[in-house]
Amino acid sequence: MYEALGGEAFFVDLVDGFYHGVENNEILRPMYPEDLSDAKRHLVLFLVQYWGGPRTYLEERGHPRLRMRHAEFTINKRAREAWLTAMMNSLTGLKTRMTEEQFTEMSEYFSMSAMQLRNA
Repeated sequence: MYEALGGEAFFVDLVDGFYHGVENNEILRPMYPEDLSDAKRHLVLFLVQYWGGPRTYLEERGHPRLRMRHAEFTINKRAREAWLTAMMNSLTGLKTRMTEEQFTEMSEYFSMSAMQLRNA
């Protein structure tokens, strides 16, 4: 998927769109640091690696351990829905750069991931 979508640039755009949604969301924004630079970079690296690109995330940060890394935050149904909405809005904005199959696969992944991180 990484190569098919054009490499890192696609994921940078996806993450930029996602964080635009985070910045304007009263539920999500308090969960992130004031400066979003590191969070953006980490998410780009994670998504690049997950979808078949370079393993820089693993080299720099180790195993993703997503549940552990998010455990300090209360992720209830509202937070999950807010996160998924921000991600899906960003993904939808890039839909013209994807096949329908790619869009569906990524949508299903983000939906599943958001459900797995719910802890309240």
